Amino acid sequence: MTTPTDSSRPFGYRFAIAVLRPVLRALTRRRWEGVEHLPTTGGWVVCPNHVSHVDPLAFAHFLVDQGYSPRFLGKDEVFRVPVVGAVLRSADQIPVHRESGSAVDAYRAAVAAVRANKCVAIYPEGTLTRDPGLWPMRGKTGAARVALETRCPVVPVAVWGPQEMLAPYARVPRLLPRPVMRVRAGRPVDLADLYDLPVTADVLAEATRRIMAAITTELEVLRGEPAPAERFDPRRARVTPTGRPRPIEEAS
Repeated sequence: MTTPTDSSRPFGYRFAIAVLRPVLRALTRRRWEGVEHLPTTGGWVVCPNHVSHVDPLAFAHFLVDQGYSPRFLGKDEVFRVPVVGAVLRSADQIPVHRESGSAVDAYRAAVAAVRANKCVAIYPEGTLTRDPGLWPMRGKTGAARVALETRCPVVPVAVWGPQEMLAPYARVPRLLPRPVMRVRAGRPVDLADLYDLPVTADVLAEATRRIMAAITTELEVLRGEPAPAERFDPRRARVTPTGRPRPIEEAS
């Protein structure tokens, strides 16, 4: 592991840390939990929930403070933003072409990063949660695929508090009172009994179910309340899979 200013990080990473970390420390309060569950050797996958466009910053802050340099899978549109895209590419981040056949490139890059002993951050929901109560919704199989291919640890992480700074799809942040960014890591998800099985749709679904259940369990601790008995499913609810949620009938 490295310190936040370690020169072994890619230049883009060091630049982002130098710019953003002081700002986050000034604008937020932080409560980090479960750091003892983060692996200290080898490559691994870390899976957080997604409640705000700000939570990747809080989540990355948590990992950087523990000495990690996570490689995020991020939507390719962000990589096309001037300056921001250049920093992301320099920081060795991984673009994802959502809802397209090119998504396999991100999968291969994530597998390669894990095998190179890197920490790879994958949002299994793939977008901001559509659940009305901001609980984790039904996950996608990308994190499970990488985990089963590499047999690496998968650490579930719950994030709560960024939505107080920037509500889902809001444009203007609320800076006062200074929000508390709460991030809690749980024990790695047990997938060992699935490793030697054929990677079928059912196996991927079961691995994904376990990952989402573990994230939800940690979020229940942060929120101090139980999650709904049934996980929100955007397809069943017929809302758009990405972007600001709308009924599919309106989007067509």
